[in-house]
Amino acid sequence: MFRINVFFLVILIISALGVVNAQHTSRKLFMALENEKQIERKLDIEWGKLQLEQSTLIMHGRIESIAREHLNMIIPPTSAIQIVTIETAPAGVDSRLNRD
Repeated sequence: MFRINVFFLVILIISALGVVNAQHTSRKLFMALENEKQIERKLDIEWGKLQLEQSTLIMHGRIESIAREHLNMIIPPTSAIQIVTIETAPAGVDSRLNRD
């Protein structure tokens, strides 16, 4: 009877240590998850800021003013503008594009 009690006591201690270990691991993983969620929130905020900055930088007016000021570019007169469509392009040009 004493041996059975000792056996059950050992099993009880092993089970208790297993529960404590599982809880500790669970808490560590939960803390790691919360840290990753916090990093995700910060990255989402930064992504939003970068998208806003990108939309500001690619505005047509801004590009045009930079081209005029820094590159000394001007809009050509209407008589110098040619519009080329696929229907009016020479046949050789279209076939060369399809080979690539």
